[in-house]
Amino acid sequence: MKKSFIMLAAVLMSASASVFAQNPAQDAAKAIADAKPGNENAQESLWKDDAVASVGFTNTQLTNWAAGGYNTLTLLASLDGNANYTDGPMYWNNHLQLDYGFIRSADKPVTQKNNDRIYFESKWGYKATDNLSYTAKYNFRSQFTNSFNYPVPNVEDPNRKDWLNSRVLKSGFLAPAYTDLGFGIDWVPNKWLVINFAPLTGGYTIVLDESLRKQYSMPLLDDAVTYKPAKFEFGAKFTADAKFTINDVFSYKTQLVLFSNYLHKPQNLRVNWDNQVDWQIAKHFALTFKTYLIYDENILIEGTPKTQFKEYLMINYTYKFKPFRR
Repeated sequence: MKKSFIMLAAVLMSASASVFAQNPAQDAAKAIADAKPGNENAQESLWKDDAVASVGFTNTQLTNWAAGGYNTLTLLASLDGNANYTDGPMYWNNHLQLDYGFIRSADKPVTQKNNDRIYFESKWGYKATDNLSYTAKYNFRSQFTNSFNYPVPNVEDPNRKDWLNSRVLKSGFLAPAYTDLGFGIDWVPNKWLVINFAPLTGGYTIVLDESLRKQYSMPLLDDAVTYKPAKFEFGAKFTADAKFTINDVFSYKTQLVLFSNYLHKPQNLRVNWDNQVDWQIAKHFALTFKTYLIYDENILIEGTPKTQFKEYLMINYTYKFKPFRR
């Protein structure tokens, strides 16, 4: 009996030693598996990104319509993406918006552009407190292609060539373009509002097309006849970004930007105010309402500065890209 007990104890001790000897190897294997990309237990990436693409389409077709009107075809496409990096108190946020659209109407034998926008914003920040950060912020804004006004040609029964000959250029790629770099602070009073104040902001207004430079108040060269293609500005910039998510299907975001140029009439503010309302009515379909307001005394419309306003309402097919694993 005693001999049997001793043999049983020896077997148990041997098994226990084998188990404990395997634990370090098992732990190491588990750590390697957890670190593999795609594993749910892997360390969270320092990057967070998202992108939404949308396409909206409308068609109006009239046949014997007594009240009048024109057959029209409209297409709008947009891409809205973010790529944000956070590492402790340091962060780097990037935002890109691309919009393009056109309209074809039976009253003109030409395709007209009704939306065109390139907007890029990149902000580096370092947190001083939970609500305040030191920031460096870069912005770029322009459009892809030329825009025209189409006055009625002064000929009887004008054809497509007559319409093209009568068009008047209003803007184009890098005509104008606005780019600046500002140093200041971020204040985040709550999770839905970010306020940035950059008292040291320098940048350029660029108008490559010579025929448009007077319209955008570009400075003259020494010959007092030729306008410069770029104008340097230095001043203070205020930006307020707010985003409200009411529920899983309804959201609203807005951005207000004010700029004061220290070098020329600092009391006259440049204003840009963008608004967007999204209602996700189905998995891939959303109702989107956007507005854009601009006031810039340097942009002359019929010879004088005016408040510019644009809006559009569209039912879009939307697709949300999955975050890119880094």
